[in-house]
Amino acid sequence: MTYKGYTASIEVDVDAGILFGRILDIKDVITFKARTIDEARQEFQNSVDEYLAFCEELGEEPDKPFSGKLPFRTTPENHRRIFIAAKKAGKSINSWMDEVLTNAAKKVTNI
Repeated sequence: MTYKGYTASIEVDVDAGILFGRILDIKDVITFKARTIDEARQEFQNSVDEYLAFCEELGEEPDKPFSGKLPFRTTPENHRRIFIAAKKAGKSINSWMDEVLTNAAKKVTNI
């Protein structure tokens, strides 16, 4: 689910009989729970609105989700190598870099 640029994941807690949600891609921890999908959607939206209002009360900027844009600088020689590697893989530079960097990050973070 997405709302105001924030994305949530939802898990089922079978023992408790609830849906448990968490907002992704920000440092602050925002969670919510519900018994139905419609209720989870509403609780997610309420949690985002409450978080934004709380940040405003404190005079702080709310944590923003990652944009998906990652500036990248390299040398001309490495740019050429990256281009050739991407072409050999049959991919654009962006999709090749996304795959390579994501695989490397998974190995380091184990997530």
